[in-house]
Order: sequence, then structure tokens, then C-alpha cells
Amino acid sequence: MSSVKVGLLGLGTVGAGTVNLLQRNNDEIARRAGRGIKVICAAARHLDRPRACPTEGIRLTTDPYEVVDDPETEIIVELLGGDEPARELVLRAMSNGKHVVTANKALVAIHGNEIFAHAKECGVTVAFEAAVAGGIPIIKAIREGLTGNRIEWLAGIINGTSNFILTEMYYEGREFADVLAEAQRLGYAEADPSFDVEGIDAAHKLTILASIAFGIPLQFGKVYVEGITHVTREDVEYAQQLGYRIKHLGLCRQTEEGIELRVHPTLLPERQLLANVDGVMNAVMVMGDAVGPTLYYGAGAGAEPTASAVVADLVDVVREFNLEPESRVPYLAFQATALSDVPVLPMESVETAYYLRLEVLDQPGVLADITRILSENGISIEAILQKEPAPGAEHVPVILLTHRVFERNMNRAQEQMEALDAVQGRIIRIRQEQLR
Repeated sequence: MSSVKVGLLGLGTVGAGTVNLLQRNNDEIARRAGRGIKVICAAARHLDRPRACPTEGIRLTTDPYEVVDDPETEIIVELLGGDEPARELVLRAMSNGKHVVTANKALVAIHGNEIFAHAKECGVTVAFEAAVAGGIPIIKAIREGLTGNRIEWLAGIINGTSNFILTEMYYEGREFADVLAEAQRLGYAEADPSFDVEGIDAAHKLTILASIAFGIPLQFGKVYVEGITHVTREDVEYAQQLGYRIKHLGLCRQTEEGIELRVHPTLLPERQLLANVDGVMNAVMVMGDAVGPTLYYGAGAGAEPTASAVVADLVDVVREFNLEPESRVPYLAFQATALSDVPVLPMESVETAYYLRLEVLDQPGVLADITRILSENGISIEAILQKEPAPGAEHVPVILLTHRVFERNMNRAQEQMEALDAVQGRIIRIRQEQLR
């Protein structure tokens, strides 16, 4: 039987890794898929650049539309990233009767509902394992391995750049800006790192994971997103003294009122497995009612880790060539007609615990005023850490850990505390989770 012919949109890091993996493990892949898989054409921005993969037998072009319109290609692998023209190219490929594999988390998170509907109309398959957590097969694990469970919550470190920065701040006591500059030099962060450090990248991935976990439509616009740029070396140190580490966490949880969908810096107990995921590594913890807590750990980016997921998707698509569309694994784990309309909760309706750092005048009665405000808003204190003032300083840092409370109560209390004459500037607030 002849090999399945593939067209690549993008021949950068992941594209080259995909070509290398397909060629190196060709026999093993053919044994698993039932047929060989061969890249016959690829779109690249520049044709004269040296490649990290062999290109013999691959027709190169600068026009991605040539690839999706090529009558020979049966599967299109989209590795361009971003919103457009990726969306238009994917829709056109499907209209041409081609199956699609994509590593584009923004494309799936923002346009996935439209893309999946169009795939059904065209009778083709879309696969997107590589869009979340690189080489970790987390989508397949939730969608297929845990299909007998009711997922209660999942939490993940799903952006390697942010995790690298917080890891260096923890172990080396460095400032955020210094570590960010190093991450850019090492290639972990882009020249414009905002998608990573502001949480947008993680929010794209969490959108996809939440839909698969809970059977809801993709709703990127409803994710609460907060970055790590306000986290200081002092916050990392104070958290450590209290027995916690700060991680940039994506978390979704199903409650009786609705679904929490949020990305933000989070204090995790030092003993918690996710708290010990360091460097650029990714990890996702999933709580199922039958299986209990499960942890998935590995490389969240890179040429061959991500290519591993791309090739796995290619094999799955080839295996399903002869299946009727209704017999294929549903994209979001649940049948398309059975997706739930359970609401995504606004952040003010989420209940969590908090780390607070205040700069207050070093004088009697200040702490009493603060605890009174917290009490009036139904907020109880778990721990207090009061530091000595610096020589000659009028203000002293006070660190509080609270018990769980609704965000709306904390918003009101913070506004009242910041209005006190004794409190200087804005209060630093970081959420805390136990992940029990």
C-alpha cells in the first residue's frame, strides 16, 4: 500500500522535527499506522535558509495555498501558529477534502468550534494533540484514557517560559527582569514575551483542556488571565518561608454553580507535585472521580517533543481513514450534540485562598485595622509574617495568608485596606491552592 502523502505548513523548528521523526522512525510508524507516512511538500517563508532536516523529495514553496491545494496531499500539518492565515488555510484544506493536524493552540482555542463544525461538513478529521503541552499526550489521556471518569478539576504548568523564570527566581534569588532577559538569550522567550509571561499562551491551552475535561464549547474569551510580571523576588522568598512555591498555574474546576477557568500565579504547598516541576518542563494534574489524581509530566516544547505529538496525530488520522465520521473519537471527548451549556464563572464568584503582601507604617494599631477589615468581609487569617523594617524605613512588609473566600469579598477588603492611611501603595495579592 502506498504511503500517505503529507503537506507541511511551516518548516521551522517543529516542522523540521516532524520530518526527521517521520524519516528516522519510518518503519516503526508504518507498522503502527498500517501505511507509511511521507512529507511531499512544505511551505516555508524563506527557501534559501539551511534546514535542520533533509529536504530531498520535498517540494518547497513560499505559498502555503499551493500546499493545501495540491491534489496529491491527503493530510495537511499546520505549524504556522497565530490566528490568520492559519484559520483560512485550515478551512480551505478541509474544503479540499484533506485531513488536518495542527499544533496551533491559538487556532484551536479561538476558532476550534468553527473548525470542528466545518470538518464534520467535509467529512474529514482534525487532530491537535501538539497544541497543548508539547510532547505530553495530555489530550489523548483525558479524552480517551480517562473517559470513564467525571473530571473534577485539572491544574497545569503549561508554559515553559514562565516556569523557567519562576524556577530561577526561587533557586537563585534573582529578579524577574534579569531572568526574563536570560530566557530570551536562551531562546525560551520571544523578543516580545507577553504571550508567555502575561498568561495568554497558557490560557489558549487551558481553554482546550477544559473543553475536553468538561464537555463544554471552547470559550477562550471567558478565561480569567493574569501574568507573572508583578511577582517579585521578595514574594518568592516570603512564600518559601511559609512553605509554598509560586507557580504560573492554569486551573479549571467544575462546581455546582459552574466552571472555574483561570490562569494566574499561584502559591502551591512545597510538598505538592506540581510545585516541584522546574525549568521549562510542563505538567498537568487531573482529578477524576474514579482514578483519583493523575499527573502527566514532560517537555512542553521543542523540536522533537512537539513533533512526537504531531506524528502521533498523523498516525491516528491514518488509522481512521476508513472510519465514518460518527465513529471517530469526538474532538472534545463528548459527542458534539452532547456538549454542555454549564456557565463559566466570573472570577468574582470563584472561591480560593490568598497571599497578601502589604507595606504598612510601623506603628501600633495598623495590624488591628487590617484584621478588622478582613473580618468584616468574612475573611479569616491562616498565617501572618511580619518583617523587620529596613534601617531608616517608615514602612514594614506584612504578609498574610488567608483561608478560602470568594474573590468578590477579597476585592472589597483590598479596596478598604488600600484606603487606610497606614497602607502604602497597592497590595500584592497572589491566589493560593492546595489541590487536594
